[in-house]
Amino acid sequence: MSTQQDTPAWRRQLSEAIQQPERLLDRLGLPASLLPPAVAAGGLFRLRVPEAFVRRMRAGDPDDPLLKQVLPVGAELCDVAGFGDDPLQETGRGGTPGVIEKYRGRSLLVTTGACAVNCRYCFRRHFPYQQERGEDGRWTAALRHLAFDESVNEIILSGGDPLVLDDQRLSELSDHLQDIPHLKRLRVHTRLPIVIPDRVNDALLRWLSGSRLTTVVVLHANHPNEIDASVRQAALRLRGAGITVLNQSVLLAGINDDAETLCALSERLFEAGVLPYYLHLLDPVRGAAHFDVPEPRARALAADMAARLPGYLTPKLVREEPGEPNKTLIAPGSQDCEEFGQNAAVTGIC
Repeated sequence: MSTQQDTPAWRRQLSEAIQQPERLLDRLGLPASLLPPAVAAGGLFRLRVPEAFVRRMRAGDPDDPLLKQVLPVGAELCDVAGFGDDPLQETGRGGTPGVIEKYRGRSLLVTTGACAVNCRYCFRRHFPYQQERGEDGRWTAALRHLAFDESVNEIILSGGDPLVLDDQRLSELSDHLQDIPHLKRLRVHTRLPIVIPDRVNDALLRWLSGSRLTTVVVLHANHPNEIDASVRQAALRLRGAGITVLNQSVLLAGINDDAETLCALSERLFEAGVLPYYLHLLDPVRGAAHFDVPEPRARALAADMAARLPGYLTPKLVREEPGEPNKTLIAPGSQDCEEFGQNAAVTGIC
């Protein structure tokens, strides 16, 4: 029987994550007027945030960019045209529970429906994990499917967040995957090292670096305030184990939709050994329309970033569209600055 001492620190932090809006508001000294909408919206998509992430928020500031990513708000209750439950039309895309196939040569394995943090803009906030995930004995069918399809050379572990699973189980899954001869790469998409940096421990590094598959970890940070010393150390440990570490962000209104913030994020990521990879336009999921940044403004922001940063620190601005063979690259355009007129000078995005 395991004891408290046997439980990894990250697992204890995961179990102690804040799940009650009143507890989060009290923890940060925020006004009680925020509670009713938080309770109402949280009833549809529950609040969940680890203390390690909360410690990076500014107490008493309802506009803190990390808080706004996790606190339920009344705007989530509004139905907006064009925003739905399955914005990327992923349900049933693989033909086998747990497998989603979107792009040639790559398959995505839904390892779990659980996350360490419930981001309010999550494009899978309505995803039917019970019927689509690959765990609970369903990995056998998923692995058989992947072994049969010799066109697949890269497997992406997704969720939820795959790193909420124990390292022993993930190591066993990795072993099965590397036994499939046509697989070359293993990609892990995760937010755990950002919200609970202690997740990057010796056990994790052993199975990530011990596979014959070339391993890539794609982190998810949206704001430079997310990258503190503990996150930097975790990312550098991944790099030190020979793992390629990338980051993808989502462009979010009121959180990171200005060039200074985005550039600071790229710089801070690079200091941690992480390369910016993608900057996503918001996926149109129901409950997240208030985060949407119009494409012309996004293009102008991308142009400003390209003018300020070296190419290797400038993430690709993309949109994911159902049925397309790849992500749609959105080229930055200085002509979009003209659309904003005087507002461009005020916001500093051009």
